[in-house]
Amino acid sequence: MKRRYNLGNLILANVIVLLLTPVMVAVDAQARIAFVSDRDGNYDIYVMDVDGGNLRRLTNHPDIDSLPSWSPDGKRIVFTSKRDGHVDAIHGFATSEIYVMDADGDNPQNLTNHPKEDWYPSWSPDGKRIVFSARKDGHFENELALTYEIYVMDNDGGNQQRLTENRKNDWHPSWSPTGKRIAFTSDRKGDFQNFEIYVMDNDGGNQQRLTENRVSDSFPSWSPDGEQIVFCSDRDGHVHAKHGWSTNEIYVVDADGGNQQNLTNHPHDDLEPAWFSPPFSVSPTGKKFTMWGWVKQIDR
Repeated sequence: MKRRYNLGNLILANVIVLLLTPVMVAVDAQARIAFVSDRDGNYDIYVMDVDGGNLRRLTNHPDIDSLPSWSPDGKRIVFTSKRDGHVDAIHGFATSEIYVMDADGDNPQNLTNHPKEDWYPSWSPDGKRIVFSARKDGHFENELALTYEIYVMDNDGGNQQRLTENRKNDWHPSWSPTGKRIAFTSDRKGDFQNFEIYVMDNDGGNQQRLTENRVSDSFPSWSPDGEQIVFCSDRDGHVHAKHGWSTNEIYVVDADGGNQQNLTNHPHDDLEPAWFSPPFSVSPTGKKFTMWGWVKQIDR
């Protein structure tokens, strides 16, 4: 009887493995990296496999397409584009709007449809909403320009709601894995100089500052468990050897603002971190999936 029980368990285990293996392979085979490149003479959005193979150009437009963000199901990509030809009436630069397209580049649709600036889109974990930063009429206008605030909209562009109202600049929104909170960057002095990392509830309430420096902390991204936030900072005083500007390094902080740590510790420029959280992934304890830079690398 005992042998029959063990044999039954073995057969059941093998069946489970056989059923799950195609799922894991399929998920891995569908993994893609979206990025921006000017390799063909203009900034467009490209996609490639995680090993760099199967490179494809998704957008092909004479104006700039940038800041791609995958939908949670991997079927669509939201991005910003200057293709509509709107020009800022005061400063004369081309403004961006938010678009969505299929993962193969087909069916691009304008979600925001107004002449002011919309950028830094990020999907909610359930795929139903998109958070973004925008300049709109009615925002506070300082000596530099209209300020940026954080908005949220349905994934078809409808039901746009303003989440912040600080008379300053709020950028780089990032959803927590539960969808209950949003991390973002804000310069509460309004000078485009001293940005800090903030978090708020997904309705804009309960805003809390996590970092406090005389320099800039920016581009927050949540860990898969929602316990930490990775971001970039130029607080260490390194100067770019070629260009002369302050360089950024990658930091991580607990979601309550505690335990800030430098992850990169070198004088080169490390920017735009994005914490990797694929579906069905299983990570050994203590392993972090962190990516940064123009081509984001996965540290397993």
